[in-house]
Amino acid sequence: MVTHAAAHDLRALIRTHCLPESTISRLKRSLAPLADYPELGAELDSTLAPRRFLLGPWRWMVIVYRFYPERDLVAILAIVDGRTSTSPTANR
Repeated sequence: MVTHAAAHDLRALIRTHCLPESTISRLKRSLAPLADYPELGAELDSTLAPRRFLLGPWRWMVIVYRFYPERDLVAILAIVDGRTSTSPTANR
């Protein structure tokens, strides 16, 4: 499930970074392993736990998600440029 916030993030990145038309299909391929391995991504620091992240189709694209095991649900919470100082991975 992609939250409204994450969808907004993606639209903004497509616009501001002039990403190609294939961005959404590339992102889907990056997310596909979560169907079988929902805890694949690294955990973010304890203040953001139990959130995890993966790198997207480009190494700078950080996909923040949370796995809800009781519902067997992966929720994509944010999609950000990891090169920014406000990225959730900035202090890792």
